[in-house]
Amino acid sequence: MSESNPTPANDTPENGAPPGMPLAVNLQYTRDLSFEVPAGAAIFKTLRGAPQVGVNIDVRVDPIEENQPIFEVSLVVRVEATEPPEQEGGQNGRTVFIADLTYAAIVTLNNAPQEIVEPLLLVEVPRLIFPFARNIISDVTRDGGFPSVVLAPIDFVALWQAKRAAQFPEPAGHA
Repeated sequence: MSESNPTPANDTPENGAPPGMPLAVNLQYTRDLSFEVPAGAAIFKTLRGAPQVGVNIDVRVDPIEENQPIFEVSLVVRVEATEPPEQEGGQNGRTVFIADLTYAAIVTLNNAPQEIVEPLLLVEVPRLIFPFARNIISDVTRDGGFPSVVLAPIDFVALWQAKRAAQFPEPAGHA
């Protein structure tokens, strides 16, 4: 048996070792999941065509402990399907189904520079956990008796930028 030399714990970028990753995903879990068919069995009898599906996605970040770099990042997904309108341009019919999912991850930031903390938490973590949330939504809609809803890829950078713009609107002025 050959022995390997363990890497010393004090390796830093100064002595040639690459820096550690600033983000560690500790665990992921389904925080909340709800699927309902408000009209019950009647919807299956009267549904005339493929339902119109609307999707709303949000990202929430909550610190686990004060003054600690440990956070819960939640991806909140709401899928609502309605009957198509009877006439083109008309009002949608009844709600066919509603799926609500909050999928979360507990993450630790390891000496991350302050300027990348927000993008890590609001862009990178959701990007990493999104495939799991997409799979759950697909399974629950299929198991609910409807065609699987497969969520399209999400541009979390654009979602983050839109959220920032809503929180900090540009002041009116002349350039």
